[in-house]
Amino acid sequence: MYILYNIILFVAAVFIAPYFLLKMIFAGKYRKSIIPKLGGRQTKILTNLKSGPRVWIHAVSVGEVTAAAPIVASLRMKKPGVKIIFSTSTETGQEMAHRFIKGADAFIYFPLDIPFVVRKIIKSANADVFVLVETELWPNFLRVCKECRMKTLMVNGRISSRSYKRYLKTAFFWRRILDNLDEAGMISVVDAERIKAIGLDSAKVKVLGNAKYDGLAAMVSPAMQKEISLRFNVREDEKFFVAGSTHEGEEKIVISVYQDILKRYPDFKLIIVPRHIERTNDVVNLLQQATFNDFIKLSDINNGRLRTDERIIIVDVIGELFKVYSLATIVYCGGSLVPKGGQNILEAAAWGKVIFYGPSMEDFSQERTLLEDVGCGITIRSEEELSRGIITLLSCPDEIINRGEKGREVVLANIGASARYADLIGKYI
Repeated sequence: MYILYNIILFVAAVFIAPYFLLKMIFAGKYRKSIIPKLGGRQTKILTNLKSGPRVWIHAVSVGEVTAAAPIVASLRMKKPGVKIIFSTSTETGQEMAHRFIKGADAFIYFPLDIPFVVRKIIKSANADVFVLVETELWPNFLRVCKECRMKTLMVNGRISSRSYKRYLKTAFFWRRILDNLDEAGMISVVDAERIKAIGLDSAKVKVLGNAKYDGLAAMVSPAMQKEISLRFNVREDEKFFVAGSTHEGEEKIVISVYQDILKRYPDFKLIIVPRHIERTNDVVNLLQQATFNDFIKLSDINNGRLRTDERIIIVDVIGELFKVYSLATIVYCGGSLVPKGGQNILEAAAWGKVIFYGPSMEDFSQERTLLEDVGCGITIRSEEELSRGIITLLSCPDEIINRGEKGREVVLANIGASARYADLIGKYI
């Protein structure tokens, strides 16, 4: 099975490599990470760590870093002598890790799943336990962990409905891979049942909650809101419609809804945060087509340009969405009016904001249920419903505050998972 997997991996690499090479040459992507991912430059970082028990925690990218941060903080508090190695797969994730993971002793890139590469890094890390945040299963890596007698855990585990369907089709393969896991802490009962159905021994599965609640609750602060307000030159009583994590097809809807809002509330402002910042020019073109030329990009603000009368801000910088939600009067969360499974609605809820989203919320179904039960989350199915829902709610400012506060209380009521995950990790140190 592993021989077949590695043959497929090699063939895929032959075809994919030119694409990544072009991205490196013309877009500058992957330049920082490609050599470390192939095992270079990281051995020295790992061998220079002081002696003592070691834990290697891996978070793929930005979202997983958010969940990992409170787990690292809790582990550091419970096990102050442990050395923590923290890895990410993406460059944006690495940047976020350096900003938000305060308790790590070393930062590295996760190696490509090539046997000799993962063996080199695993032996250099010499960790007692490897901790995977959420779900990214690399067969060669997990196999070598077991060979090297490194315990492997999953924390904050989740399996979306789309991923679940794919895993089920090849469960015969993943069952063998999951045998290498020593234990899995899952976010919900649904996630737990899914990973058991794929093939993980039920004795290894526990439901421990969502650590993202802890991370978001800890991040909310007046200082953070003040910083983004000053940077955006927000005037007193300015009101913002924030569209976060939008995908292709959604910006056009958001712009049209904003035009409807302006008819009733001409002083309203708009902040668009595309899920992929490389689509910024597409957003600019859509705004210009709608005759909106008074916009400013966050990259220009960061480079010294002062926002003055611009009604629209395009956030074309990674890692700013959470702060931006603090400015919102009303929120639309993207990836939901197009079939993308939704995006993280907890970020806006942590700030006490009412959130609209479309029907495609498969990846955040539990969060959706919690927020809708208190009226903080609202499902809409079309541009017309979004426009009508926002305008109706804007006429009731007290209701916006009350609903948002109930959503914030939901986030606070669900904190505590990071300590449970830290306890799980502590068992293996």
